[in-house]
Amino acid sequence: GRTRPRYQLAIEALVSTTAAPDQLQGLLPEHQRICHLCLEVKSVAEVSALVGIPLGVARILVADLAEAGLVAIHQPGHEGEPGGQPDVTLLERVLSGLRKL
Repeated sequence: GRTRPRYQLAIEALVSTTAAPDQLQGLLPEHQRICHLCLEVKSVAEVSALVGIPLGVARILVADLAEAGLVAIHQPGHEGEPGGQPDVTLLERVLSGLRKL
């Protein structure tokens, strides 16, 4: 069986590509698409919608890329914020991005 990724990604978690273009060779097409999309920071929800894959699948693919060191994950609300509440402006940005799809 597949081991569970160590990242529990929130749908509003932000993803940015850290990989150089030559590191994308040999990756699954979905992984490559995510890396290209995340040259500009995207939320996990946006990745799911833009790639056209279910949210659960997007979380797994992004976690795989993060474990391989190809993307950076910015988990809102986990940076020492009391109560761990997500940033409202971030959530508004995610919602606005999803409405544009």
